[in-house]
Amino acid sequence: MTTDRTPLTRTELADLLTDAAQSVSGILTAEYPTAAGRSYLHPVLGALSTGPRVVGELNDRLEGLVSAEPRPATPAGLFALASYASALGWLTESFAELTASVDAICTRAGIPTEPSNPVVAASDGAERDDEFDFAFSALELAAIRTAAEAAGLAPDDYVKVLSQSLLAASRITDACMEISSGLLEDAAYIRGAASDHVWIGDGPDSLPTLVRSLLARMDAAE
Repeated sequence: MTTDRTPLTRTELADLLTDAAQSVSGILTAEYPTAAGRSYLHPVLGALSTGPRVVGELNDRLEGLVSAEPRPATPAGLFALASYASALGWLTESFAELTASVDAICTRAGIPTEPSNPVVAASDGAERDDEFDFAFSALELAAIRTAAEAAGLAPDDYVKVLSQSLLAASRITDACMEISSGLLEDAAYIRGAASDHVWIGDGPDSLPTLVRSLLARMDAAE
Protein backbone atom coordinates (compact mmCIF):
# COMPACT_ATOMS: atom_id res chain seq x y z
CA MET A 1 0.00 0.00 0.00
CA THR A 2 1.41 3.38 -1.01
CA THR A 3 1.07 6.67 0.81
CA ASP A 4 0.54 9.95 -1.03
CA ARG A 5 2.69 12.81 0.20
CA THR A 6 4.48 15.90 -0.95
CA PRO A 7 8.02 15.44 -2.33
CA LEU A 8 10.74 15.55 0.29
CA THR A 9 12.62 18.83 0.55
CA ARG A 10 16.41 18.99 0.44
CA THR A 11 16.42 19.49 4.20
CA GLU A 12 14.29 16.38 4.71
CA LEU A 13 16.51 14.37 2.38
CA ALA A 14 19.61 15.55 4.24
CA ASP A 15 17.97 14.66 7.56
CA LEU A 16 17.22 11.18 6.21
CA LEU A 17 20.89 10.61 5.46
CA THR A 18 21.99 12.15 8.76
CA ASP A 19 19.66 9.88 10.74
CA ALA A 20 21.02 6.87 8.85
CA ALA A 21 24.59 7.96 9.62
CA GLN A 22 23.79 8.23 13.32
CA SER A 23 22.21 4.78 13.31
CA VAL A 24 25.29 3.28 11.68
CA SER A 25 27.73 5.03 14.00
CA GLY A 26 25.66 3.87 16.97
CA ILE A 27 26.59 0.29 16.12
CA LEU A 28 30.14 1.01 17.25
CA THR A 29 29.12 1.98 20.78
CA ALA A 30 26.73 -0.92 21.34
CA GLU A 31 27.49 -3.16 24.29
CA TYR A 32 26.49 -6.76 24.83
CA PRO A 33 27.06 -8.78 28.00
CA THR A 34 29.67 -11.44 27.40
CA ALA A 35 29.93 -14.62 29.45
CA ALA A 36 33.38 -15.45 30.80
CA GLY A 37 33.40 -18.61 28.70
CA ARG A 38 33.02 -16.54 25.54
CA SER A 39 35.20 -13.56 26.42
CA TYR A 40 37.13 -13.88 23.15
CA LEU A 41 33.93 -12.76 21.35
CA HIS A 42 33.57 -9.57 23.37
CA PRO A 43 35.10 -7.31 20.66
CA VAL A 44 32.38 -8.26 18.15
CA LEU A 45 29.27 -9.03 20.18
CA GLY A 46 28.10 -5.42 20.51
CA ALA A 47 28.13 -4.86 16.76
CA LEU A 48 26.83 -8.35 16.03
CA SER A 49 23.83 -7.87 18.32
CA THR A 50 22.95 -4.38 17.06
CA GLY A 51 23.93 -4.40 13.39
CA PRO A 52 21.14 -6.62 12.01
CA ARG A 53 18.52 -4.43 13.69
CA VAL A 54 20.04 -1.30 12.15
CA VAL A 55 20.16 -2.97 8.74
CA GLY A 56 16.49 -3.90 9.09
CA GLU A 57 15.48 -0.39 10.12
CA LEU A 58 17.38 1.23 7.25
CA ASN A 59 15.88 -1.26 4.82
CA ASP A 60 12.36 -0.48 6.05
CA ARG A 61 12.95 3.25 5.65
CA LEU A 62 14.29 2.78 2.15
CA GLU A 63 11.33 0.61 1.16
CA GLY A 64 8.96 3.22 2.54
CA LEU A 65 10.75 5.93 0.61
CA VAL A 66 10.60 4.18 -2.76
CA SER A 67 7.08 2.80 -2.34
CA ALA A 68 5.42 6.10 -1.44
CA GLU A 69 3.98 8.45 -4.03
CA PRO A 70 5.41 10.57 -5.40
CA ARG A 71 8.73 8.78 -5.46
CA PRO A 72 11.87 10.94 -5.22
CA ALA A 73 12.49 12.09 -8.77
CA THR A 74 14.44 15.34 -8.47
CA PRO A 75 18.23 15.24 -8.88
CA ALA A 76 18.55 15.87 -5.13
CA GLY A 77 16.11 13.06 -4.35
CA LEU A 78 17.85 10.60 -6.66
CA PHE A 79 21.22 11.61 -5.22
CA ALA A 80 19.94 10.91 -1.69
CA LEU A 81 18.44 7.58 -2.76
CA ALA A 82 21.72 6.49 -4.35
CA SER A 83 23.63 7.43 -1.21
CA TYR A 84 21.17 5.67 1.08
CA ALA A 85 20.99 2.52 -1.02
CA SER A 86 24.79 2.35 -1.28
CA ALA A 87 25.10 2.68 2.48
CA LEU A 88 22.54 -0.05 3.08
CA GLY A 89 24.19 -2.42 0.61
CA TRP A 90 27.66 -1.81 2.04
CA LEU A 91 26.42 -2.27 5.61
CA THR A 92 24.56 -5.47 4.72
CA GLU A 93 27.65 -6.92 3.05
CA SER A 94 29.84 -5.92 5.99
CA PHE A 95 27.60 -7.70 8.47
CA ALA A 96 27.47 -10.79 6.31
CA GLU A 97 31.27 -10.83 6.47
CA LEU A 98 31.22 -10.24 10.23
CA THR A 99 28.77 -13.10 10.74
CA ALA A 100 30.95 -15.43 8.67
CA SER A 101 34.00 -14.41 10.71
CA VAL A 102 32.22 -15.04 14.01
CA ASP A 103 31.03 -18.43 12.75
CA ALA A 104 34.63 -19.33 11.90
CA ILE A 105 35.82 -18.16 15.32
CA CYS A 106 33.17 -20.21 17.10
CA THR A 107 34.02 -23.26 15.01
CA ARG A 108 37.69 -22.93 15.83
CA ALA A 109 37.02 -22.37 19.52
CA GLY A 110 34.72 -25.37 19.67
CA ILE A 111 37.27 -27.86 18.33
CA PRO A 112 39.76 -28.93 21.00
CA THR A 113 43.28 -29.09 19.63
CA GLU A 114 46.71 -29.58 21.10
CA PRO A 115 48.63 -26.31 21.48
CA SER A 116 50.95 -25.89 18.52
CA ASN A 117 52.68 -22.67 19.64
CA PRO A 118 52.36 -22.42 23.43
CA VAL A 119 52.66 -19.00 25.01
CA VAL A 120 56.04 -19.11 26.71
CA ALA A 121 58.34 -16.62 28.37
CA ALA A 122 60.55 -14.67 26.00
CA SER A 123 64.19 -13.98 26.79
CA ASP A 124 63.50 -10.28 27.47
CA GLY A 125 61.04 -11.10 30.24
CA ALA A 126 57.94 -10.55 28.08
CA GLU A 127 55.66 -13.32 26.86
CA ARG A 128 55.24 -14.01 23.15
CA ASP A 129 52.98 -16.01 20.85
CA ASP A 130 55.15 -16.92 17.87
CA GLU A 131 52.43 -17.06 15.25
CA PHE A 132 50.91 -13.68 16.05
CA ASP A 133 54.09 -12.02 17.31
CA PHE A 134 52.37 -10.66 20.40
CA ALA A 135 54.40 -9.75 23.48
CA PHE A 136 52.81 -10.26 26.89
CA SER A 137 53.86 -9.17 30.33
CA ALA A 138 53.61 -11.61 33.22
CA LEU A 139 50.39 -9.90 34.35
CA GLU A 140 48.87 -10.12 30.85
CA LEU A 141 49.87 -13.76 30.55
CA ALA A 142 48.14 -14.53 33.85
CA ALA A 143 44.97 -12.82 32.58
CA ILE A 144 45.14 -14.78 29.34
CA ARG A 145 45.50 -18.05 31.21
CA THR A 146 42.52 -17.20 33.42
CA ALA A 147 40.35 -16.23 30.43
CA ALA A 148 41.49 -19.27 28.45
CA GLU A 149 40.65 -21.58 31.33
CA ALA A 150 37.15 -20.09 31.60
CA ALA A 151 36.70 -20.57 27.86
CA GLY A 152 38.01 -24.14 27.94
CA LEU A 153 40.90 -23.32 25.60
CA ALA A 154 44.64 -23.58 25.71
CA PRO A 155 46.27 -20.12 26.13
CA ASP A 156 47.70 -20.04 22.61
CA ASP A 157 44.34 -21.08 21.11
CA TYR A 158 42.63 -18.38 23.15
CA VAL A 159 45.04 -15.77 21.79
CA LYS A 160 44.33 -16.93 18.23
CA VAL A 161 40.54 -16.71 18.47
CA LEU A 162 40.74 -13.41 20.34
CA SER A 163 43.03 -12.06 17.60
CA GLN A 164 40.52 -13.11 14.95
CA SER A 165 37.76 -11.45 16.93
CA LEU A 166 39.73 -8.20 17.21
CA LEU A 167 40.45 -8.27 13.48
CA ALA A 168 36.75 -8.76 12.67
CA ALA A 169 35.87 -5.92 15.05
CA SER A 170 38.40 -3.68 13.33
CA ARG A 171 36.92 -4.43 9.91
CA ILE A 172 33.32 -3.70 10.92
CA THR A 173 34.47 -0.56 12.71
CA ASP A 174 36.23 0.72 9.59
CA ALA A 175 33.17 -0.07 7.46
CA CYS A 176 30.72 1.66 9.80
CA MET A 177 32.93 4.72 10.12
CA GLU A 178 33.30 5.05 6.35
CA ILE A 179 29.58 4.51 5.74
CA SER A 180 28.58 7.01 8.41
CA SER A 181 31.11 9.57 7.20
CA GLY A 182 29.94 9.19 3.60
CA LEU A 183 26.30 9.66 4.55
CA LEU A 184 27.15 12.81 6.51
CA GLU A 185 29.15 14.20 3.59
CA ASP A 186 26.26 13.59 1.21
CA ALA A 187 23.80 15.10 3.69
CA ALA A 188 25.92 18.23 3.97
CA TYR A 189 26.18 18.43 0.18
CA ILE A 190 22.41 18.22 -0.24
CA ARG A 191 21.69 20.65 2.58
CA GLY A 192 24.18 23.23 1.32
CA ALA A 193 23.24 23.08 -2.36
CA ALA A 194 22.01 26.29 -3.94
CA SER A 195 19.94 24.45 -6.51
CA ASP A 196 18.18 21.14 -7.00
CA HIS A 197 20.09 20.64 -10.23
CA VAL A 198 23.69 20.70 -9.01
CA TRP A 199 24.02 16.93 -9.32
CA ILE A 200 23.42 16.79 -13.05
CA GLY A 201 26.76 16.09 -14.66
CA ASP A 202 28.84 13.56 -16.54
CA GLY A 203 31.80 13.12 -14.20
CA PRO A 204 32.22 10.97 -11.09
CA ASP A 205 32.11 14.06 -8.86
CA SER A 206 28.35 14.17 -9.45
CA LEU A 207 27.97 10.81 -7.66
CA PRO A 208 27.34 10.40 -3.92
CA THR A 209 30.37 9.85 -1.70
CA LEU A 210 29.58 6.21 -0.97
CA VAL A 211 28.97 5.40 -4.62
CA ARG A 212 32.40 6.82 -5.46
CA SER A 213 33.94 4.84 -2.59
CA LEU A 214 32.34 1.61 -3.79
CA LEU A 215 33.51 2.22 -7.35
CA ALA A 216 37.05 2.86 -6.07
CA ARG A 217 36.95 -0.40 -4.08
CA MET A 218 35.79 -2.29 -7.16
CA ASP A 219 38.63 -0.77 -9.22
CA ALA A 220 41.16 -1.69 -6.55
CA ALA A 221 39.91 -5.27 -6.46
CA GLU A 222 40.39 -5.77 -10.20
